[in-house]
Amino acid sequence: MAERRLRKKQLILNWPNALAFSRVLMSPLMLYVMLTPELFTDAGFHVSWVSFTAAFIFTVASITDFFDGYIARELDQITPVGKILDPLADKMLTFAAFFGLMMTDQASVWAIYIIVVRELFISGLRTVAVQQGLDVASSWSGKVKTVIQMFAIGFLLMGWWGGEILLWLAVAATLYSGLEYTAGYAKNALKATA
Repeated sequence: MAERRLRKKQLILNWPNALAFSRVLMSPLMLYVMLTPELFTDAGFHVSWVSFTAAFIFTVASITDFFDGYIARELDQITPVGKILDPLADKMLTFAAFFGLMMTDQASVWAIYIIVVRELFISGLRTVAVQQGLDVASSWSGKVKTVIQMFAIGFLLMGWWGGEILLWLAVAATLYSGLEYTAGYAKNALKATA
């Protein structure tokens, strides 16, 4: 009984889940930094420190996204909690960054709207797939979409040239991966009913 309880605890409290949870905590911190530049200016720092700090938090959080998946696979620590927490933490991080960029007029409202709607739609579709017992795995296009989104956010946070171009590339990749995921779901649903 005690061994079973310990095993259950290890499925929840492991490094991959801790790293994913750290992203949950860093997301609102990054958004707060983006929306309160007076934290820096009132302390005598140049307003550019807002961008540097937000970009630093975003970069650290993005690195945890890579390592939590890598550690989970390498150490065989993939858990039901992690399967929920990891994508949730990813969405919280990207949504916080996109909303902050939108609210500070650093990014197109329409681009962010398209990305957020697609992400919510696919999250809902994943929930339906799980309820139906369907396995619709993530594809390479989904991974590429995530990488482009992260680069777009980083460039926009720093105010670098090409940020807006990367944002629209992220929109295109986001729509493509969403269509691919929807087609995969439809194919598996048809097989299940045949």
